[in-house]
Amino acid sequence: MSAQLDNTAVAPAEQIISQILTAWNTNNTRMQAFFNKYEDAAYQEEVAPGRSRAIYLFGHLIGSADGLLPLLGLGNSLYPQLEKLFLTNPDRTFDDIPSLAELKGYWDNVNNTLTTHFNKMQVQDWLSRHTKVSEEDFAKEPHRNKLNVLLSRTSHISYHMGQLVFLNKKEPAL
Repeated sequence: MSAQLDNTAVAPAEQIISQILTAWNTNNTRMQAFFNKYEDAAYQEEVAPGRSRAIYLFGHLIGSADGLLPLLGLGNSLYPQLEKLFLTNPDRTFDDIPSLAELKGYWDNVNNTLTTHFNKMQVQDWLSRHTKVSEEDFAKEPHRNKLNVLLSRTSHISYHMGQLVFLNKKEPAL
């Protein structure tokens, strides 16, 4: 497909984009429900022996979602401090971790901000290059677009949800 989107491709492209956005929103809703399920202390546990704690994975996903803002050209990260804590360093290599309540607030703010931007984006926006790919490389590889980034991040959430199911089963918070 050419750089200019043919009008006959708009309706199917809109449907595909809608399906990917639905998957993104569904995964975010599931993640939020998971982090409202147990008492706060449960999220300090490792998801498996020697693995990351649940709270770290939550922070990691928030930092990753926050990174979508600059990557998709939508603005600056809201919480740049999360990158050092949760994206470039493994769990337990830093002392000061935000509380679960703080992380939940970050999660809500990042996802509300992304939703506002996503709702304004048109097909041509989604199929345009993201900020980490040059114009020359994008001309050769047009699949390196914003929609592909969102699809990858949607899968990323699913991957970590798969890890979180191994968190010791506790009685849900009432």
